[in-house]
Amino acid sequence: MTISRKKIIIAVLVVIALAAIAVANLKFRRSDAVTVEAESVKRHKLEAIVSASGKIQPKRSVNISADTMGRVVDLAVEEGQQVSKGQFLLQIDPRNLQTRVASGEAGLQAAQAQLAQMEVALESARTGKKLADDTLARQRELWKQGLTTKADLDRAETEARQREIEVQNQIKQIETIRIRTGQERANLANARYDLSKVRIESPIDGIVTRRNIEEGETVVIGTMNNPGTQLLTIADMSIIEAEVEVDETDIPSVQFGQRAKITIDAMPDKTFSGKVTEIGNSPIQATATSGQRQATNFKVVVTLEGQIPEVRPGFTCTAEITTATRDNALGVPIQATTVREMTVDAKGNIVREVVDKKARRRSSGGVQAAELKPGQSKKEIEGVFVIREGKALFEPVKTGIAGEKYFEVLSGLKEGDQVITGPFSNVRTLADGDAVKVETKKK
Repeated sequence: MTISRKKIIIAVLVVIALAAIAVANLKFRRSDAVTVEAESVKRHKLEAIVSASGKIQPKRSVNISADTMGRVVDLAVEEGQQVSKGQFLLQIDPRNLQTRVASGEAGLQAAQAQLAQMEVALESARTGKKLADDTLARQRELWKQGLTTKADLDRAETEARQREIEVQNQIKQIETIRIRTGQERANLANARYDLSKVRIESPIDGIVTRRNIEEGETVVIGTMNNPGTQLLTIADMSIIEAEVEVDETDIPSVQFGQRAKITIDAMPDKTFSGKVTEIGNSPIQATATSGQRQATNFKVVVTLEGQIPEVRPGFTCTAEITTATRDNALGVPIQATTVREMTVDAKGNIVREVVDKKARRRSSGGVQAAELKPGQSKKEIEGVFVIREGKALFEPVKTGIAGEKYFEVLSGLKEGDQVITGPFSNVRTLADGDAVKVETKKK
């Protein structure tokens, strides 16, 4: 009986010892697990957005400059005023040009009168030539009959030649006068055209967005190296555009007709809709700063829908262009994606090695540095850590469009997979095969 009791006591002690070892082992494993945050892979509506800033501009804007120099004697518009096509804007002093027109008219009349006189003289010369030709013909007939002298025949021939020369001279003089008359006519037309330019009218319906001249000031016309005075700027605000600068990395995804939301800094409580109507083919030329690399941007024009009476050219704005949408896409949190250097076989599949935890030297791939087997290589792979049986397993993921919070998953994950999303300090050093425990977020 005593022996039996001893055996029972020994058996109980063994059980207690084994239980203690199991508990200790469990505690050790739990203490060794990395605390992480996780989220299940679900389906979402995703929108890929390209954001860019720029300025509001009218689709049509006209800068009015002077075509003739002079002093402004009548200025009929103010900045911000609404004007119609053909409406009088301002007038430049016309007196000098009126004098030019009068002088041109007089010069043309004089040239025309001289041309008329020369045409009369030409007719007279032709008449004289005909008489001389007739006399020469008679003298030649008489010479054949022996009824005239050689001297009379020579005089008749000389007279005919002189009359021919006079006719040719008159014709040349008339051509010269006709050229002069054409020049006078052209000068008069130019003077009248310049005179018509002293009265400036609006070429379009719009708003006077800038007025750079005051009544009494003198305007200057432009030359090759000296720009002329820009008098007014008239903008047609019926069609408004947002001219924004898009980074070169986003340009390939921007297409004509894509929808966009525009916010204007001066009107922060309103959002306007529009669509892409122009995409620049050449980069915007930026002023280079010494020692700094300039970003390469392209101009993209978004045409706003409807009219906005309160808007003004030059307002700063931001456009969010929707480049792609997915209504029911499998999405993985953006912060869950990472890059690790992994060992892959000849087919590109990840080789998961069982490595002693104590001997593991944490690298980006979490695999102990060791010699690679034939056909194996190291490769940086984009993927996520998926929790399976209490361990973090690195899974390659192919992603599509990027939404605000999620990447579209094209392959590598399925709905319901639990992926590690944080905290960043733990995920940064997390290795394939590490034990993890999920921390419940406090609401």
